[in-house]
Amino acid sequence: MKWTSYLASNQKLGVRISLGAQLINIFMKKLFLLISLFYLFLFLTPVLVNAQGLVPCGNPGQSACTIEDFFIMIRIIFNFIVWDIATPIAILMLTIGGIMIVISAGNPNLASKGKNILYMAVIGLALVFCSWLIINFILTTLGYKEAWNSL
Repeated sequence: MKWTSYLASNQKLGVRISLGAQLINIFMKKLFLLISLFYLFLFLTPVLVNAQGLVPCGNPGQSACTIEDFFIMIRIIFNFIVWDIATPIAILMLTIGGIMIVISAGNPNLASKGKNILYMAVIGLALVFCSWLIINFILTTLGYKEAWNSL
């Protein structure tokens, strides 16, 4: 099956689309792109503002690195990935999936695509939060007794 655009398929069927409808279609695409970029900027701004180094020691004016600093570095990386990257992306994907289901208006392909996005976002978020169990098990096995994930 050859993929054709909405406009090309309507022209093949002999359906005429008015210039106003074409302009509205172009405007809606640009508006969607603008809103998407706004939300991306909105989610990334706190990440960039609160950015800190991964290694909490060994820099000029700081003490030499110890084994405790390794665990602090693991905590910093984990918190950055879970709270600053995965959670905002999952919230964004849950929102997009929900919007796709709402606007599907009887289109089963769009509704199934929205459900698939919701399903994958929930699974991804569950895997990210379950990674705490894996990291906790590894650190406990290595003999680290402190609370590694405290903020």
